[in-house]
Amino acid sequence: MSRHASLLPISYARTVEHWLAEDIPSFDYGGYVVGDDIKVATLYCKSPGVLAGKPFFNEVFRQTGCTVSWSFEEGVEILPNEGKVVVAEVTGPGRRILMGERVALNILARCSGIASRARRLRTLADQNNFGGVVAGTRKTTPGFRLVEKYGMEVGGADTHRMDLSSMVMLKDNHIWATGSITRAVAEARSVAGFSIKIEVECQSETDALEAIDAGADIVMLDNFKPEQLLLAAKSIKTKCQSFQKQVLIEASGGITEDTAAQYMGPGVDIISFGSMTQGVPHVDFSLKIAH
Repeated sequence: MSRHASLLPISYARTVEHWLAEDIPSFDYGGYVVGDDIKVATLYCKSPGVLAGKPFFNEVFRQTGCTVSWSFEEGVEILPNEGKVVVAEVTGPGRRILMGERVALNILARCSGIASRARRLRTLADQNNFGGVVAGTRKTTPGFRLVEKYGMEVGGADTHRMDLSSMVMLKDNHIWATGSITRAVAEARSVAGFSIKIEVECQSETDALEAIDAGADIVMLDNFKPEQLLLAAKSIKTKCQSFQKQVLIEASGGITEDTAAQYMGPGVDIISFGSMTQGVPHVDFSLKIAH
């Protein structure tokens, strides 16, 4: 079992059950043609990528009455040099293999795609001697967040907050609706208590200093150009030292694989990427029954 699999809640089995029910709401007409003779299907990887999503893949086939035997550990980068690589074998009644085929492949392809991008971003950070956090965001697919956050973990990135209950993030709409950063932070702290961190999205260094003075734990410098961000981060950290306050600084907003290195500088503690899940290319897998 992957070491990351122990992170998953028991409820993920119910999630997989819902996905299967969505795909087979009534009769499986194609499966009727295939029948219940025991078959072996081979899982091939046909494009480079980091393998991620094994627990979900396994659970799909457990629920359809099949078994899976893997040739690679989760988190390994697979490089198909000659067209395709055998990754696993699925054994079970023919129609039950095909019941789970598309759901399982969809999960594996997307989870591995996200893990691959996360791995590339973490590697880029290491190459640029950036000791901060490389993180995803909450820009995930409804109903598929657990898989996508899992891919981030396997790829070596930070998942950021899992949901609205995990951390307070006060964005521009919160500030405008409340009237000020100071008031928004005070209101949030009054219900969040001591154990939940508060982050404030800031459009300027002035906003960031107001947020810090109000008690924010993290300030997000949003949609700054690289040069502006590095200057602001350095200035904020210097002022925090004189105030004897500690704060984390997050860079976010339109940062991609191509531009990430420009944001990796002193004073920046976290860089978050919506692109870790949005528009990410999938890894190409196929499942073929032996004939």
